[in-house]
Amino acid sequence: MPVLAQAQAAPVPAVPPGAQQIAAAVLALPPEFRADARVLGYEAGKRGLVPLREGKGPFTCLASDPAAQGFHVACYHQSLEPFMARGRALRASGVKGDQVDTVRFAEVRAKKLAVPAHPASLYQLFGPPDAFDASSGTAPKAQALYIVYMPNATVASTGLSAKPAEGRMWLMFPGTPKAHIMFEPKM
Repeated sequence: MPVLAQAQAAPVPAVPPGAQQIAAAVLALPPEFRADARVLGYEAGKRGLVPLREGKGPFTCLASDPAAQGFHVACYHQSLEPFMARGRALRASGVKGDQVDTVRFAEVRAKKLAVPAHPASLYQLFGPPDAFDASSGTAPKAQALYIVYMPNATVASTGLSAKPAEGRMWLMFPGTPKAHIMFEPKM
């Protein structure tokens, strides 16, 4: 009698408590912005990000996705919210990869989607799944990456290289609504 192989469903990752997600998410920010940041995270049985904490400060933080392969939290200035929220909505509707930016860039150019008219910061931490230590409220295994969005900035308008190099800031996606300066903390 043949043995029938049964397909096993992938285990559903445990969703950390909201307070733990908030503590991890705001670590990306400078200390003076953490208490007032809005935080979006995850809730068992729900798809996508949900509000974990409302905030009255200038930043929104995203908790690390428990289904992801590693730890990644990000906090961005409120002026980036329309652009970021649109990206999340497109991904939720099934739009994938580079097509997300293709749609957003077209919407910005058509003046249907707002981007900031001034520089806007994004702070992030990333690392292995165990980068965040819940008992200490720290992320000793995480690395930081800092970004300043400058929509439509170019190499000519900023004097920054578009080529990444260790220890040097550089301009990513020059000439697009997603143009931003990348900073690595090892600088």
